[in-house]
Amino acid sequence: MKPQLSLPLLALGLSVAIAVQADVLSDAARLEAEGQFNQAAASLTNALNDNSVREATRKQIEWEADRLERIRKDYRLTKKALFNDVKASVKDFSEEEFEKWIAEGRFDSREIDGERRFMGSSVSNLYFRYPELEARRVKPKDTTKFEKARLAAVQSIKQAALAEKKTYVLPKRFHCTMTVTAKAEAAPDGETIRAWLPIPRQYPFQADFELLSAKPSAKEINGCDSSIRAAYLEAPARAGKSTKFTVEYDYTAYGVRFEIVPENIKAADPKDPALSPFLREGPHVAFTPEIRALSREIVGDETIDFRKAKKCYDWIANQIKYSYATEYSTIRNISEYCRTKQYGDCGQEALLFITLCRLNGIPARWQSGWNTFPGGKSIHDWCEIYLGPYGWMPVDPYMGIWAMRYARTLTPEQQREVRDFYFGGLDQWRMSANSDHNQTLSPLKISMRSDNVDFQRGELEWGGHNIYFDKYSYDLEIKEVKSPK
Repeated sequence: MKPQLSLPLLALGLSVAIAVQADVLSDAARLEAEGQFNQAAASLTNALNDNSVREATRKQIEWEADRLERIRKDYRLTKKALFNDVKASVKDFSEEEFEKWIAEGRFDSREIDGERRFMGSSVSNLYFRYPELEARRVKPKDTTKFEKARLAAVQSIKQAALAEKKTYVLPKRFHCTMTVTAKAEAAPDGETIRAWLPIPRQYPFQADFELLSAKPSAKEINGCDSSIRAAYLEAPARAGKSTKFTVEYDYTAYGVRFEIVPENIKAADPKDPALSPFLREGPHVAFTPEIRALSREIVGDETIDFRKAKKCYDWIANQIKYSYATEYSTIRNISEYCRTKQYGDCGQEALLFITLCRLNGIPARWQSGWNTFPGGKSIHDWCEIYLGPYGWMPVDPYMGIWAMRYARTLTPEQQREVRDFYFGGLDQWRMSANSDHNQTLSPLKISMRSDNVDFQRGELEWGGHNIYFDKYSYDLEIKEVKSPK
């Protein structure tokens, strides 16, 4: 008969185990910060071989081990490879200039196991962060037509909203086909691949979704008010063959223009259950001392919520530069990352704005899916703020930045017009699948997410194993069809 431990001894043993497991995570974080990725991975692997590790902690350790590999994929360029890429893109580029740019910190880099590695999008980010380099670009881009089309879209929505005295105007009907294709090596032969593909949710500006087909047949379609709306499909993997998932659908999107009288704004009730979740801290929305100091600098003694939010929006438009990002899942605090770096992509800019708004008592939430504007189609994030009695109003911080910093063929007056429109306005070329960030898929994904913040590219898994982005491709085909009456 085995001797039984007393409750105090059991509690002591559990406490010791928890402390040891916490030390493993802390040690791995330290090693990562020091650039010792192999040692960090070995430490985590050793911990996973310990049968006493609790399931919750085991999942956390597995996540940290996977995160290390994701960081390696993001920082895929050697110094030599980066030099060759820059030299192919920038005229009259020399090794001396390259060393100078590295010393100045012009490239995102990480020390990984004794070697300086650089982010895969380093060349593209050069032009976002140092626009004067456009004059030296080997293949310059003529953005005149695109910028004029953006301005025309903004002006047409404003004019229609004014003429019709409506917030939602000029509906467009879109036909979409989204395809997610798992590579042949993504899953073993015969295993079932589970797939979640984003589809449009219901909004005042987005309606009349109609699923036309799904291949293979959809096993579940999330409700129209889902905060992370997906079509769920399954298919068996076949040796040597890719596995394709497709959804085809139509939906209607409206142009949006809110006309706000700032003095009529009513402060949000923090006890309102519909608003309180969007007033508090959460993942990547932390009221750090640094964020509080920035808020005081921007907002000052302003008391009207509309003007508080506009000040935060304008500050981001004028101060933050756009940059392609590392995967969100690898960043501990996205809004703080954006504040510290003074650059970020659309989602990082949106989360910084959301954080500043919530800190100032203004309900703010995520909104994301795709930007489908002709010539500029891409996955995209923006947000909404709640202003009583008007309701939820769209705000796209990225478009404010784009207008003021990158729409170079527009006049200063036109730049400001576009910037101001996207504070309370939205164009029709959007497909929004999400109304919040860090949401849970339905049916539940067993494995870890490839993106645990956002949902735009789809998610895949087999047998409880995540299929990461490097093992599948995604595409959204979209065309405007006959507009509804």
